[in-house]
Amino acid sequence: MKPAGAREAGRRVRRGPVLRLKRGSPRVPAHPWIFKGEVADASAVEPGAEVTVVDATGRFVGRGYYNPRPGLCCRILTWRDEALDAAFLERRLADAVARRASSEASGPPSLGRLVWSEADGLPGLVVDRYDSVLVVQCGTLGMARRRREIEAALGRVLGELAVFNKDEDGPAQLEGFEPAHGWAGRAGPATVEVDEGGVRFTVTLGAGHKTGLYLDQSQNHRRAAGLAADRDVLDAFCYTGGFACHALRGGARRAVLIDSSLEALAAARQNLALNGVAERAELVAANVFDELRRLERAGARFGLVVLDPPPFARSRTRLDAAVRGYKEINLRAMRLLDRGGDLLTFSCSHHVPQARFEELCRDAAVDAGVSLRLVAPLSQASDHPVILTIPETRYLKGLHLEAL
Repeated sequence: MKPAGAREAGRRVRRGPVLRLKRGSPRVPAHPWIFKGEVADASAVEPGAEVTVVDATGRFVGRGYYNPRPGLCCRILTWRDEALDAAFLERRLADAVARRASSEASGPPSLGRLVWSEADGLPGLVVDRYDSVLVVQCGTLGMARRRREIEAALGRVLGELAVFNKDEDGPAQLEGFEPAHGWAGRAGPATVEVDEGGVRFTVTLGAGHKTGLYLDQSQNHRRAAGLAADRDVLDAFCYTGGFACHALRGGARRAVLIDSSLEALAAARQNLALNGVAERAELVAANVFDELRRLERAGARFGLVVLDPPPFARSRTRLDAAVRGYKEINLRAMRLLDRGGDLLTFSCSHHVPQARFEELCRDAAVDAGVSLRLVAPLSQASDHPVILTIPETRYLKGLHLEAL
């Protein structure tokens, strides 16, 4: 039997605004992105509007939201001939929540990512849950225009939880809408205390990176906890102390946390105290590159080192500089490892693929003069699903390496 998308593709469709693809731009139900160079005509489409995508012969391809402003001008939400109305949004949200709930005996998780953009068939939308609060992030004009429908649908799917909007300024500027920052409707708490595998964190709504915590690292946090017993731990680019808190609760002797952000270190100090491990932690406000060199000169050694830097390559033009940066910090970290010690190293730069990341770590090991065993490749938490035909959904790459 042919898939639904293939059956739809055989019909001629004319309903509402239409985006016509150029001849030679075939589409199959796989990747949802359409760039301007693929478009023959979309002259009658309002920015942010729902659009029917057809091929050069007029045959139906899919339906999505169109915006002529960025190069990535259309993201397909469905390969079926169905309206992108409030009922559609609610179905997609309910499906995304149900997928997460299927692995939880108690129902939908109270901490984690509930909607992950293209991976859940809702490109441009992220929804994270922090106990009694939902944090919503719209990254496209199409989603931003449907914000109220999304909020209402979330209420019907999850109940009346407080909703905080936290759009990122960069995508909003690119897409041409005013980013939303603040409560939708009734105000919720200024902070929320959450439990991640027995470790407590305070989340300040609207502050810091991401939507409050690095939820994508939750499973890697637990890995660090299992490696930390009776070891000295280095948490570089520590942000609010996720890895260090888990490691110390896992029995680490001490942890050194490095970050250049005083705001992040203040939050890390609060989280360390919340978990009763502050007396075994040292917080260092410094440039991580400089501090790694200083530690090496001082002859410091650690049984567990974590490198979780911000994205060094936000565009392809910065790829070479990013690779040099990743190689540098990994080389220094490798030289700080005790024999038998473990390195958890990550890249969240979309433009650095897994193979390139492994290659630069290999080069760093050669230059550092160390021998390392690959224990396991690492990735984002399972509530940030990866779609095989949409490689962009896998952005967090990592390696667990052991010093021989």
